[in-house]
Amino acid sequence: MTLSSHLSFSSLVLTEDPFDWVCDLEDLGFTGWEIVSEGRQTLTEETTARVREVLETTNLELSLHLPFSDLNLASLNAYIWKETLRQQIEYLERAAPFIEVAVVHPGHLSPLSIQMPDLAWKKNLEGLERLCKAAADLGVVICVENMVNMKFIFGRHAGEIAGMIETIDAENLAIAFDIGHANTNGMVDDFLELKDMIRHVHAHDNHGDRDEHLPIGEGTVDWRHVVRELSGFSGRTVLECRSLGDGEKSMACLQRIESGD
Repeated sequence: MTLSSHLSFSSLVLTEDPFDWVCDLEDLGFTGWEIVSEGRQTLTEETTARVREVLETTNLELSLHLPFSDLNLASLNAYIWKETLRQQIEYLERAAPFIEVAVVHPGHLSPLSIQMPDLAWKKNLEGLERLCKAAADLGVVICVENMVNMKFIFGRHAGEIAGMIETIDAENLAIAFDIGHANTNGMVDDFLELKDMIRHVHAHDNHGDRDEHLPIGEGTVDWRHVVRELSGFSGRTVLECRSLGDGEKSMACLQRIESGD
């Protein structure tokens, strides 16, 4: 198996209507789509009906990225924490009939929790555990994503993500390895050492200092090394791109690397 064996596309341009481009994915060589339940991709009754139409007219396999804007699994504000879980579980239930994997961001520190980081860490773990229990009843695997190099966000370091997985110890909890995020923290090799925990991959490039979401090959990630280390990976790789054109570039570059060119 290779990273491009099961290749999905996801666009972070959430202000655009994804249904304008999603039906072109198969023609371009993609076999999946990761829905980001934010902006115009939010899974309302209307958009869920349109997703069903996509499933009926294509062979795309879908995965879900749970919402993260204005939400916080580590919040010490009880109402925000409960609302975070309520929304994530609602979208999880809505998507469950057509997904096997849902990606979630770990929580972050607020001005209050900066003063009590241990309590915030416990709330983050409790939130992930509750999410896993809800997902288990739906037959869905929760993949917690490693985060970009921004202060006060949990999950930037491999040890933190591994700690979440090991502490919760749920059969349906794994890592969504975001290669670009890891590069901004100098942690690509550290996360590759956790490859037995990795179920899902997000692939994009940058120059190591910020989350640029460049096409593969246009930043400083050593993709040949990553491809070698993940040669037996059997999960789904999601190209997180800003346009279909960038997705095509990334796919072509990844396939060239895998062919040895």
